[in-house]
Amino acid sequence: MSNLFCSSIGKKLLMGLSGLFLMMFLLMHLAINALLLVPDSGETFNAAAHFMATNPMIKIMEPVLAVGFLVHIIWGFMLTIQNRKARGNDRYASGNKTLSVSWASQNMLILGITILAFLVLHMAHFWVKMKITGDDLLSHTTITIGGVATEVENAYALVNYTFSYLWIVVVYVIAGVFLALHLSHGFWSAFQTIGFSNTIWRQRLTAAGNVYAWFVGIGFALIALLQYIFYQG
Repeated sequence: MSNLFCSSIGKKLLMGLSGLFLMMFLLMHLAINALLLVPDSGETFNAAAHFMATNPMIKIMEPVLAVGFLVHIIWGFMLTIQNRKARGNDRYASGNKTLSVSWASQNMLILGITILAFLVLHMAHFWVKMKITGDDLLSHTTITIGGVATEVENAYALVNYTFSYLWIVVVYVIAGVFLALHLSHGFWSAFQTIGFSNTIWRQRLTAAGNVYAWFVGIGFALIALLQYIFYQG
């Protein structure tokens, strides 16, 4: 088994499986973030954030998610270096880039590094403050959950304040576009890696991947932008 995951095929399989896992997480994360747009002063979002912070299953999934990110990042770098070594000087040959190959597929490493840099910034803005350092904006607030008054951290206040800075919103919008480009290639590539692809399904997966990628990428970007435009003050 260890030999499999050390081989080129095994690394690609891990990349594909970890990519599919992370894509499911992104949909869930987007659904929760969309609650930021509910016009109730953050009560619905705070209820969802409280559930995510206290649910035992979520606590179990957090380290699994972290491992998924690490596997995807590390194996992504390893495969890129391995592929570049295998191609050698051929990658510099004239005409190497063709119209049939998308810009995203040619620049997955650049997109990946950009998204990784954004992920570090995103965690510094939210995860670190919510899990480690704390923040005055997270002071407890009382909301109603299932008809019961419940004291929770005011996660909405922290997010809302963070998106009051235009430069942060611009970064999130750019990151959303880069994420969409990354996912547009990664979606069908992940299915192809696990063997679920042929001429017909490649076209279908490419179309489905583009819909998924831009829905997720633009979704995250819009949430940040709308928070800045309509939810301040």
